Amino acid sequence: MTSICFNMLADSVLLSRSFIGGFSVVRNGYQGVRCLFAPAALGLDNYTRMRERTKTQFVNLADKFKVKMREFSDPSSTNMIFTEDLKNMIHLAEESPEDLDLVYRMMKRFNQQNKEIRFGSYVFGPVVMRLYYFLNKPDEALKVFKDSELEDFFAQLGTYQILMDLLYENSRYQEILDVFDIIKNRQHQDAKYPKNVVILTFAACYKLNTAESFEYGMKLWKELKTVGHIPMRRAVTFAAALALNNNSPHIALEILSDILQQNYVTIRNLKVAALADVGRPEDALPVLRSIIDTDVPSQRKQTFSEEVIEKLRSAVEKLNNKEVTHDFQNVEKRLREGGHITKMSLDEQLCIQIAEAVKKPFQERNQRMLAASFSRQDQSRSRAYARPGLKDLY
Repeated sequence: MTSICFNMLADSVLLSRSFIGGFSVVRNGYQGVRCLFAPAALGLDNYTRMRERTKTQFVNLADKFKVKMREFSDPSSTNMIFTEDLKNMIHLAEESPEDLDLVYRMMKRFNQQNKEIRFGSYVFGPVVMRLYYFLNKPDEALKVFKDSELEDFFAQLGTYQILMDLLYENSRYQEILDVFDIIKNRQHQDAKYPKNVVILTFAACYKLNTAESFEYGMKLWKELKTVGHIPMRRAVTFAAALALNNNSPHIALEILSDILQQNYVTIRNLKVAALADVGRPEDALPVLRSIIDTDVPSQRKQTFSEEVIEKLRSAVEKLNNKEVTHDFQNVEKRLREGGHITKMSLDEQLCIQIAEAVKKPFQERNQRMLAASFSRQDQSRSRAYARPGLKDLY
């Protein structure tokens, strides 16, 4: 059973297991680890179904097929590896070293064949990364991604996102930053900052929470502003939280000001925490009142984290202003009576899984969206994904 992180609820992590033809693989040591993007957003659910289908088609034939592919992938062989061969192997491979080595050799052979003539339009990069994600093989995923001979093979937005999320799931945050540097060096100026890649990069900086990662994150933020990139809200919140955790609440407030809609739960909590840290708790009170004044019983309850309220209380006490203290106590009382204070930590709120999936048929999504090429040979297509749409502004 291969465990894949599922988070169907906003404040919990559920672990789902996929049964593949009776064969079971367990991700030892990773139960309870939260991946940032939901399986559907990475195409993992469809990959799992395709594995099931392929295994059914190759019942009692898989071993013979693998033997044949080992022969075909030998450098001395004159036989060719075709698209269907590689597709089938990617969906048949298990976590054995032999299978993983065979996939690698087939990729190299297939890529070499296609340098002069491209036989088909199938994009393999994201699909191969889903295999490594499914088997939880971050080392193997990094190896093929960094292979100079396979650079164009893995030059897709989907490949980057899946690889970086796999590293995130395994808490390999520094390697996420290393991968991002590689991506930037491979991209043209107008396609250096894919939105989901930027989210994962700031998430890694936030998780590292070191002076070095703070410097890296703030340098990246300046780069984004210089080129006119509009970061997604999740990137903004990770960047602001990183600044807050590194004793720079003034920077956090400036970063948060880039969000057009200030009523998201993470934005509210971070803003209150930052105002408390800069010694201006009185300016945080209107933010607290905002969810009381707009509370609608039929809608989802808007909340503040208990830890943020405690931080604000400490700032109020330090200010030692009777009027501010009185106002804070009244607002806090109303929040508690209305059920607007949650035990959910700010960290949990920030790291809630991104469940958004592209609403297109899988084949089209795989080839156009997740596998949209940003390679040097595909400049015209890269421009189509360089500019943010309206939804990116929130």
